[in-house]
Amino acid sequence: MNEQLSTLGDGTTWGRSVTSAQERNRVLRNTYWLLALSMVPTVLGAWIGVQTGITRMLSPGLGLVVFLVGAFGFMFAIEKFKNSAAGVPVLLGFTFFMGLMLSRLLAVVLGFGNGASLVMMAFAGTGAVFLGMATLSSIVKRDLSSMAKFMTIGAILVLVAGIANVFIQSSALMITLSLLVIGIFSFFILYDLKRVQDGEETNYITATLGVYLSLYNIFQSLLALFGIGGGSSD
Repeated sequence: MNEQLSTLGDGTTWGRSVTSAQERNRVLRNTYWLLALSMVPTVLGAWIGVQTGITRMLSPGLGLVVFLVGAFGFMFAIEKFKNSAAGVPVLLGFTFFMGLMLSRLLAVVLGFGNGASLVMMAFAGTGAVFLGMATLSSIVKRDLSSMAKFMTIGAILVLVAGIANVFIQSSALMITLSLLVIGIFSFFILYDLKRVQDGEETNYITATLGVYLSLYNIFQSLLALFGIGGGSSD
């Protein structure tokens, strides 16, 4: 009887472990799919913004207000509807808005003679960071929570400095902030994906939002760096 109970106990434990692993894999798979899908409205929004020049009609100060109100408004809505059928459409609407807001920088970079090459370099660099962090997330075993708190403080400080630089317009500060953003948000990709793989994040919409924001910031920072350092008027 004891042997039978022991076997049953092992079987039950094993079954729960497989189910848990399956759930983690499902969330991770859905996160990757939704992340890929989110690129479509982002590209569409960026293309419309570049073609129409709608964001260039706004002053830097007004553009900043529109961006902050729109971004935080969408993020609040995503959090509110993340467990309902409306969650995915709201997230995709957010990525369209973010693409539209990116068009101002894209238009400047595309105005260079080698602008298209710079955009592709930024895209390739962002992809390389994502692949590297995704691979690392399946290897790293240590708890990253303490580092995440430190990085969050860093992200807030960078955000404040970035807002200030909208009015200061310092190239040196922009380069410094861009490098910091790339480092900080590369870590957040690793952190967010690891939380999914560890079963700490079970909502794929929330997971997608976190990774998307990190990729967006990295791409924008690389684009700014390449535009400052490698832009050609030829």
